Amino acid sequence: MSLFNIFSISGSAMSAQSIRLNVTASNLANAQSVGSSEATTYRSRSPVFSAMMKSFQGDKVSYGVEVKGIVDSTTPLEKRYEPDHPLADKNGNIFLSNVNVVDEMSNMISASRAYESNVEVLNTSKQLMLATLRLGR
Repeated sequence: MSLFNIFSISGSAMSAQSIRLNVTASNLANAQSVGSSEATTYRSRSPVFSAMMKSFQGDKVSYGVEVKGIVDSTTPLEKRYEPDHPLADKNGNIFLSNVNVVDEMSNMISASRAYESNVEVLNTSKQLMLATLRLGR
């Protein structure tokens, strides 16, 4: 494994955490959204990550983190009887988003810390490589 794979791994992890932060921000922005049916109401989303190993030209291998997709939560929506609400269905029910703000905030902190950790890995690797090059002078 080449020393330069560190940059590929950390870079892909930073990209994945950036997507995670964007999805979390979207969830928080829609936390109080209301819909007239289960099909139209916003559902909490989360990204799905996997380890990546791609082979290029036989002996060259690239490692990293890959975002497989973004999935909707299966947590049931809250149904509330409010017949005077403009979005109420024929039975007087509205549907509230299943976003849990506390979970999303902890998810945002976790993603932010993971991003920061990968920045530190990149900076440390760069400094170590530069120090190694200076030894050869």
